[in-house]
Amino acid sequence: MAPHRHQIRVRYGECDEQGVVFNAHYLAYVDDTLDTWLRALDRPYQAYGWDMMVKHAELTWYGPARVAELLDIDAEVTRWGTTSLDVRFTGTIEGRPVFSAVLTYVGVTPGTTDPVPPPDPIRRHLTGDDTGR
Repeated sequence: MAPHRHQIRVRYGECDEQGVVFNAHYLAYVDDTLDTWLRALDRPYQAYGWDMMVKHAELTWYGPARVAELLDIDAEVTRWGTTSLDVRFTGTIEGRPVFSAVLTYVGVTPGTTDPVPPPDPIRRHLTGDDTGR
């Protein structure tokens, strides 16, 4: 299964005085990547009675991203639990490593913090098997 790919053009306001992306923006980038991946579902994921929250995040920086560069972010689920999942994000610019991140998400009932397993359509979508819709 090929990972989901999302592309972000680095904006001027996301760079610090060193002229590179400020570290906190990488978490916003991975959030945007997962959001666009889930929005490719046939309906909003909350309509399935499911939402998610970040439980843990790890980020490793390899090299700079600068204003106007196109950052490719690949995302793939690397672990499924009963109510949680790990997603690995890999950011590159023209094949050059920029960052990697692994986030653990916990599925919850929308509007609560009550853990809930992912519905089958969401699980299939995030594993690349949308044939069972």
